[in-house]
Amino acid sequence: MSGPRIGITMSLEGGRQTLDSRYARAVEAAGGIPIVVPIIEHQETARAIAAVLDGLIITGGPGITRGLIGELPVDLPAVDERRDRSDALIYNAMTDRPFLGICYGMQFANALAGGRIYADAQAQAASDAHSAERGGSEHQIQIAGESHLRAILGTDLMMTNSHHIQAIAEVGASLRVSARSGDGLIEAIESADGRIIAVQFHPERMLERALPLFEDLVRRASAARAGRSSASAGPV
Repeated sequence: MSGPRIGITMSLEGGRQTLDSRYARAVEAAGGIPIVVPIIEHQETARAIAAVLDGLIITGGPGITRGLIGELPVDLPAVDERRDRSDALIYNAMTDRPFLGICYGMQFANALAGGRIYADAQAQAASDAHSAERGGSEHQIQIAGESHLRAILGTDLMMTNSHHIQAIAEVGASLRVSARSGDGLIEAIESADGRIIAVQFHPERMLERALPLFEDLVRRASAARAGRSSASAGPV
């Protein structure tokens, strides 16, 4: 049997849809089949795409505007409304399948759950710089001991890359914090059942340390697919 099919959302810049090839490479390295999810406009399309997927990754992107506290700084463009709508459509069509949120993807999932986000964490939360453009660099995160993330990565401390200006201010319903940086910013969230795992950093750019995140997604997607197949087969 082939590996599970993992949907990967695209960025939108003007009329161009783009995807960093490192996301697909990470899914392949973990044993999954990467399926690119284009920008879509209709719920019926989202349902049709979701029908062939076993798991979902929402990738990095520009500034989140849902649940925003304050105004976006000049060095962070707002997400295109078409991408925002598209991401919401595919995310809501796959609430029964494993999800990995990356950077923007973490903030997006949190916002859909009713959470709030700082427009500029450095200014509003007095944090360190967490974007390379502002002088940020790799930094250590502290992972919660009883979290799914701790079980996945097998460590309490991890060096991660830094590519964000926004940060979660309030965690959404049914989600919990699973990691923080030294300055207190939320670096990862998850659902209690582990279906949702989301990180503020970019694991696709540091596979030597973070491949287990993609391997976990692929394992969970495989199990979800097996469960759906059994349910559709009915009693023997």
